[in-house]
Amino acid sequence: MKYYRIRDLREDKDLTQREMGVVLSCSQRVYSNYERGDLDIPTEILIKLANFHDVSVDYILNRTDNKKTNL
Repeated sequence: MKYYRIRDLREDKDLTQREMGVVLSCSQRVYSNYERGDLDIPTEILIKLANFHDVSVDYILNRTDNKKTNL
């Protein structure tokens, strides 16, 4: 599964993969692997991504087009 939405969300904020790696406490290479779908994103990282971008995990996983969380 490719995670196009995390790339789009990152680019919307004009952040590099390296900067996202810092936010998520991982290397640029690992983050790049997440975007390309070469690595499944662990639950903890999905939650961090959703919180950082203020979107739902379901949005990141392409299960909905609604960005809003249910909090």
